Parts: sequence; structure tokens; C-alpha cells
Amino acid sequence: MNLALTVIEITAPVFLLAAIGFVWIKTGHEYRIEFVTRLAMTLGVPALIFTALMNTEVEPAALTAISLAALTGYAALTIIFFAVIKIARLDVQTFLAPLIFGNTGNLGLPLALFAFGDVGLDYAVVVFAVMAIGSFTFGLWLVSGGASLGTIVREPIVIATLLGALFLVMGWETPRFLTNTLELVGQLAIPLMLITLGVAIARLTPAGIPRAVILGIVKAGVSIGIGWIVARFFQLEPTAFAVLVVQLATPVAVTSYLLAEKYGADSDAVAGLVVTSTLISIAALPLTLALFV
Repeated sequence: MNLALTVIEITAPVFLLAAIGFVWIKTGHEYRIEFVTRLAMTLGVPALIFTALMNTEVEPAALTAISLAALTGYAALTIIFFAVIKIARLDVQTFLAPLIFGNTGNLGLPLALFAFGDVGLDYAVVVFAVMAIGSFTFGLWLVSGGASLGTIVREPIVIATLLGALFLVMGWETPRFLTNTLELVGQLAIPLMLITLGVAIARLTPAGIPRAVILGIVKAGVSIGIGWIVARFFQLEPTAFAVLVVQLATPVAVTSYLLAEKYGADSDAVAGLVVTSTLISIAALPLTLALFV
């Protein structure tokens, strides 16, 4: 009973914030999702990543270990899901990136914070940064059919990740007034992303639901399994172990739908993956967390 209450306390704020966005749209209120998404992805999330990396109190060796583990995990997911897509005769441009790169921002960061505190958030930011670089380089290349290097290096998340890593390695810090400002901006990210997730789900017009359900279940099972195997291989300490598994297990991200819409992939099919995998995660993520809390 105590375990169930703990898991509910951790997951309820995440899904309640998403529910606020869902209800907001269903009751007829305006929500400019492109503006809010751009605000979060251009200012909020980069500021969060930069300050979290700069201020982290996690030992450098532990950060290196979880970075390598995250890279290995995403590489393994790439190979496995590429094989699944080929066997199922699905379109690589449409399906591969969404299956690899989960919603580590909207769901993973707040879950890590609520479940494991500031240390958990530090680890989660590292995994999110690895995912973001992969998503906005290899993932963007997949969805767009070959994005230019200029497009990739201009992404604020990529810039913030590289700068944060540089400040971490060199031991640098921004002036206190600037750090305070960036931390305030970074605090925008998590609530905005969660509410926007609910708004996006309320507006999506999903297609191919039976196929999306199967892929959503496969994604959850494979991602949890890979996370567990990789975390054991790298002998991550308990909090890092849990964060890696949870981050890899997050559902398909709303940004996958936005990229599919922008670059001409089958956005309705991706919308189906977003909706079904998010619904599956309502059960899968609490069960996964229950293994660690």
C-alpha cells in the first residue's frame, strides 16, 4: 500500500499537468502550441540543460558512466527498432526516430525529479541531453531525409548541451545574477512541456491505432529491457540505474509529431504512436518506478 501511494505521489503531478492541457483545449480555450513549444524548446529547456550541467553535484565519473550508458542504450534501440520496422515493412522515415527517442523531456525530467530529487534530475538531464543531441542530429536527418549540418548546429538544445558540458568539464560558472536568471527561465520548461503534451494529445488526429498499440507495447517492453541490461553492464549506481531505465521507457514524444508534420513524414501515423504510447505509459511508467522506489 505504501509503495502504491509513493508511486501515485510521483506520477500524479505529471499526468495531472498534462490533463490540465487536455481539458483546457476540450473546454474551448485558446492555446498557441507552436509559440509555447518554441518558447520551451528555445529558452526553457536549453536554460534547464545548461544550468543543470553547470551546477551538477554528481561526480564526473558517474556522469561519464550514465552518458556512455545512454549512448549505448540509444544505439541498441536504433538497431532493434530498425529491424522491427524492416520486418513489419514500415516506413523508416516515419517510424524509426519516434520509436528510438522517447519523451525524456516532458515526462522523464519531472518523473526523475519527483522520484529521485535533484540528483535524479541531474542524471535525467544528462540522458535527456544525449537524447536531444541524437534526436536533433540523427533523428532530424532521418525524418527530413537529410538535414544539413547548419540546421543541426543551430538548434538551441544542442548549443546549450555543448556549453553546459564545457562549463562542467572546465569548472566554470556564470555570474550569480545570470545563473539566477537562467534558472528562472529553466523552471518554465517542465510545467510548459507537460501542459503542452496534454494540449497536443487533445488536438491530434491519430491514424492506424491497432498498429500504434502494438508498436507502443513493443517500444515500452524493448526500451525497459534495454535500459535494464545497459545499466547493469555499466554498473550504474542505484539512482542512475533507475533514471536510465525510466528515461529510455518514456513514450513517443510530441516533438516527433511536430517534426513529421514539418518534414513531410506520415504525421497522422506518428500522432497515433504519441497517443497510444502515452496512454500505455500511464500504466507502464508507474510499474517501472515501482521497481526502484
